[in-house]
Amino acid sequence: MANIKSAKKRINTNAKRQLRNKMIKSSTKTAVKKVLAAVGAGDKSAAKQAFVNAVSAIDKASSKGVYHKNNAARKKSALAKLMNK
Repeated sequence: MANIKSAKKRINTNAKRQLRNKMIKSSTKTAVKKVLAAVGAGDKSAAKQAFVNAVSAIDKASSKGVYHKNNAARKKSALAKLMNK
């Protein structure tokens, strides 16, 4: 356990950020899974709506620093490629 006040604060801050990042990543993964499920089921309208939601979630995660911008672009590109098949 840390003895220095700033180190204790850093531990608390890191724990808060880890929780926040975990929540954002989880919701983003769920949105992506909904796209995959809709595409697998062959439901075009649901897939299109889920795709819009997933891209929005990925962009939000990227803007908050959870995903690197290139990682977010790669995820969106892969989803778009899947949608266009």
